[in-house]
Amino acid sequence: MRLSGTWPAAAEAAEAIAETEAAETAAVEKAAAEKAAAEKVADTAMSNTFGHQFTLTTFGESHGAAIGGVVDGMPPGIDIDLDFIQSELNRRRPGQSTITTSRQEADKVELLSGVFEGKSTGCPIGFMVRNENQHSQDYENLRTLFRPSHADYTYYKKYGLRDHRGGGRSSARITISRVVAGALAKLALRRLGITIHAYTSQVGNICLDPDYRLYDLGKIEQNAVRCPDEEKAALMEQLITEVKAEGDTIGGVITCVIKGCPVGLGEPEFDKLHAELGRAMLSINAVKGFEYGDGFAGACRRGSEVNDIFVNSGTPDSPVITTKTNHSGGIQGGISNGQDIYFRVAFKPVATILREQQTVDMEGNETTMKARGRHDPCVLPRAVPVVEAMAAIVLLDQCLGKTEQS
Repeated sequence: MRLSGTWPAAAEAAEAIAETEAAETAAVEKAAAEKAAAEKVADTAMSNTFGHQFTLTTFGESHGAAIGGVVDGMPPGIDIDLDFIQSELNRRRPGQSTITTSRQEADKVELLSGVFEGKSTGCPIGFMVRNENQHSQDYENLRTLFRPSHADYTYYKKYGLRDHRGGGRSSARITISRVVAGALAKLALRRLGITIHAYTSQVGNICLDPDYRLYDLGKIEQNAVRCPDEEKAALMEQLITEVKAEGDTIGGVITCVIKGCPVGLGEPEFDKLHAELGRAMLSINAVKGFEYGDGFAGACRRGSEVNDIFVNSGTPDSPVITTKTNHSGGIQGGISNGQDIYFRVAFKPVATILREQQTVDMEGNETTMKARGRHDPCVLPRAVPVVEAMAAIVLLDQCLGKTEQS
């Protein structure tokens, strides 16, 4: 009787042990799953902030409710010219000419914080531009397709989802936030006497002379292409019009010139000024290349041809050190030398073409597609203010850091 009485107890003990082991296994599996999920989140967390001292954090999607951002690090007491900020946005705005997308957006900016009685307070400046003319139905045929040379495939593989309406977060419309922040930076840079001018220097095979000093930069806004050479501008506009009629697109180059930059911006190791400018420019949609000074053209020349010789343009008692030439593009050893900074940014042809193309869907099935809707045949005219904006953000960010020792 005693022996038979031990079996239920042993069975209960075994069952309890099994339950404990199962619970422990479940706990381990749950912890592993939570760790994997956390690692996945860490791996796919999206960065939306640019800058060190002067920073821009952006939000919004092409067909969402609005595009906006928060600018932090804006010095206090700067006159905030809302008309100027809006004029910068108008330069980027769609529908401004026959050679840009026909999407009609007012792109009216609303400043939400950080400004009191017309001056910056030093607090974060929040802003927003509402989307009003989305035609999301134009993209319905692309819901499950990967558009050639777009971010669709890579975005989907990284984040596990994508917004097919105009590219969502990867749309060039997000550059609205950069233009607002760049306009704010320009207002601060005015006090330092720093000016920034960008212009279209090449469309397709139609090119300007690489020497920006040959052109009147005051003529940039006198034509739809934003080119300071009237004859070349007409040829560029004609080429863009022809390409647009064929349902195709064309690329080109934007040149940017920064004047009044002091000596001492940038650092000699990883935070070189040209590295910061290059990072800023290469973060712009459709950009494929960046060069400053003589750039790649200098690679086939000799040092004796391109060395910038130092001279004293002042007097023995009041020396002013400068250089005879500026092959360096205003930056030496990663640090500004007081000369004009000039660089060029190469833009690829817009990836959306109004022609039938081969592609695959999200399941890997081969198919064909043809984009619909409103698109730029050439991004250059509307990218000019974006290039200026990113240059302004970098320059102000650097000015708030270190300059030459007094």
